[in-house]
Amino acid sequence: MKITLRHYTPLEVCSLAIRTCWQSFDKSDNGGEKDLALIDRVGNKNKHSSTLEHLYYNFYIQGISRACLQELARHRISSFSVKSSRYTLKELRECQSFLPIDDENKKRASEFLVFTGNEMVDKESVKALENLRLILLEGTSNDIAKYAMPESYKTELAWSINARSLQNFLELRTSKAALWEIRNLAHAIYEALPQDHRFIFEEKIAE
Repeated sequence: MKITLRHYTPLEVCSLAIRTCWQSFDKSDNGGEKDLALIDRVGNKNKHSSTLEHLYYNFYIQGISRACLQELARHRISSFSVKSSRYTLKELRECQSFLPIDDENKKRASEFLVFTGNEMVDKESVKALENLRLILLEGTSNDIAKYAMPESYKTELAWSINARSLQNFLELRTSKAALWEIRNLAHAIYEALPQDHRFIFEEKIAE
């Protein structure tokens, strides 16, 4: 998978929102140490986390499975724009057969599939990919053919989320109890954050 941070809100937007409550603008140091300490104290330590909702992050997420996308979609206080199977399945129609399932064909299939490391599951995913390719070659519309897509099929999306919701996401999805793929995703998203924003989230990261 590949995670790209496309856009984020400057921290001073959050600190000024907090200062709005007490009209303490005169105490601001324009995003310096005082303002950062204020965000940490009010948003994190004092749990007035609604103030963190003024911070937004937009990520471009590439190479996750549709199974992982379903897990991600459970975090509803975020915005999704997902690669459309209606318009993009032609990428598969132009490929050659993925059979027999040997190292070369598995490598080709990995352009479309997320492999789990379980030999049986990964083998069946390649078979499903080949079946989908054959369905498309029969002239079946993408909208109907997509019902045969394996859950391991790769997708990509633009994902926007505020800092409060991102805290919740990272706390739940870096847990060892989380699905392995979304756990990897959560750690990659944290690593993609600007260094000076990470103090907001670091206590939410499971060891």
